[in-house]
Amino acid sequence: MNDRHLSSQFDEDLNSLCSKLLKMGGLVESQVEVAMRGFSETNIDLCNQVIEREKSINTLEVEIDSACTELIARRQPTARDLRLVMAISKAITNLERAGDEAEIVAKRARRVIEQAPNYKINAAEIKLSGQMAIDLLRRSLDCFARLDAASAAKVVEDDRQIDEEFRGFVRKLITYMAEDPKMISTGLDLLSIAKAIERIGDHSKNIAEFVIYIVKGADVRHVPHDDLVREATK
Repeated sequence: MNDRHLSSQFDEDLNSLCSKLLKMGGLVESQVEVAMRGFSETNIDLCNQVIEREKSINTLEVEIDSACTELIARRQPTARDLRLVMAISKAITNLERAGDEAEIVAKRARRVIEQAPNYKINAAEIKLSGQMAIDLLRRSLDCFARLDAASAAKVVEDDRQIDEEFRGFVRKLITYMAEDPKMISTGLDLLSIAKAIERIGDHSKNIAEFVIYIVKGADVRHVPHDDLVREATK
């Protein structure tokens, strides 16, 4: 087998890994969407659907991680190719955790529907932040597919909006529960849902940061935001 053939096969292996990651990302995105619909529409069947499908995400994570390990062992990639494989391995961990958070949303929503179908807490922030999290996850995956560092930096910036919605809801929730102790149990379930959504945003942000790492070769996970933007766009 000549070098050109080896290089071509290596490219195919990398493309296969990327395709599998995007497939997993699409499944996680669907899970978040269905979980939020289950909550918004008070639909237990949708919640159960999310819970039942969660194992398929775990299976994909193991499959892709194994493929990453095998590719590194066989091909010994370097430079950007190595960064791509490492980023895929880390990104699928974040996707799996985002899938776990979608399951939490579904389980907590199901309990609220079953135990407090007529709860009086205004959960507009949860619904809004849920839509924002779905959009952020979709955009982070698009950035990964296109290896677009500049757009990835915008995803990182926009994650702040979900954090703000979460903090606003927590403040409102504390007021509700203080005024009506009977709502504490339901309030805690809603808090868990809001926190799960906030974490989905965090995982999407992490995936976007991996894109910058692949393209620019810089680890921007713990740098100030202005420095991250500068690195992504230079």
